[in-house]
Parts: sequence; C-alpha cells; structure tokens
Amino acid sequence: MAELKTLSVQKRTAFGKGANRRLRAEALVPGVYYTADGQNIPVQMAELPLVKMYEQVGRTNVFQLELEDETGAKSLHPVFVWDAQYSPVKSTFTHVDFLGVDLEKEIKVKVQVEYAGTPKGVKVGGTMETYRDEVVLAAKPADMPRKLVIDVTGMEIGQTIRVSNMPLPEGVRPVFKSDYTMVSVFMEGAEASAE
Repeated sequence: MAELKTLSVQKRTAFGKGANRRLRAEALVPGVYYTADGQNIPVQMAELPLVKMYEQVGRTNVFQLELEDETGAKSLHPVFVWDAQYSPVKSTFTHVDFLGVDLEKEIKVKVQVEYAGTPKGVKVGGTMETYRDEVVLAAKPADMPRKLVIDVTGMEIGQTIRVSNMPLPEGVRPVFKSDYTMVSVFMEGAEASAE
C-alpha cells in the first residue's frame, strides 16, 4: 500500500457561529472528525492545505489526519472526507466532516462514473445512453478508486453494461439491490431501458 497523504488539523476549542466566523476570517476552516469508534472531535485546519488535499483525494480516497491536541501532542488517523460545505459566494470551504476508518475493514462510498471513448455502435449510427453518473462501491479504504472510468469503445448496438458486470479494480465490488443498467448502445427508435 502506498504511503497516505497527511493533513494537519488542531482540536477546536471555540464553538458557535461567531467562533466559526472568526476562524474563517483567519483562513481557517472548522470541521468535525468522527472517529471509527464513534467519538466526535471538533477540529480546525488551514484552508489552503485542505483545498490541496481535497483536490488530490476528493471524497473517496483515504488519507491521514494529523490531529494536534491542546497539549501539542500529535496523532495520525486514517480518514476520508465525509461531507464538505462551501460558501456559494466565495467558493471556499465553510465546514468539513472527516470520517475515521479502519484500514482493514470494508467501507461503502458513492463514486463518480466517467464513460470513456466512443462506442463502435455509435460510429455506425447508434445512440449511447448513460443512466448513472455515480455508483456505490465497497472496498477497503486504501483500495477505493477516486472515480470509476468505464471504457465504452468496444460496445456494439444492442449491448449494455450493467452494474453487475462493469469492470472494477481488484478488491472493489458494486453495492446494489437490483442489477441496473449503467450504459447502453441502441439504434434510434429501439427502446432503451434503465430498469
């Protein structure tokens, strides 16, 4: 397993709207670290390192949270971004929640889906229809992909890729109740069904 990236945070001691506004005025972002064993720890972090980390890991990849407590002691915790709130005016983070994970236990995460290429069936007059732009995947935190890229270049007219047979990295599986269609290629006039 590759070494995990690290984001430094400090325990937050001031709470409420006024305290959070003061933090944001100092280019700090309030947040909460939800530990794997159920504790909630209010934290704060510098905005720029958070933005850089988020650009690299998004909401699906695990990284290390370096937590500094009131005494200056530091500890590392594997986490991923559970929720992020933004200012619609300034396009900056206003609050971030981190979820602690056990690196040996499977987690479930919604992952963005990207369709790559032009299907063979489209080149001969067919139409490609995509039905989902995200899918829930289960994997150990370090195996979770940031996004799922499905290559559709080999698809002919009449072919579909369903959630059960989409190509996935090793150690990753889809989570679904019914086997729905992700993408299909059909001739215009023929019905496509997302089931």
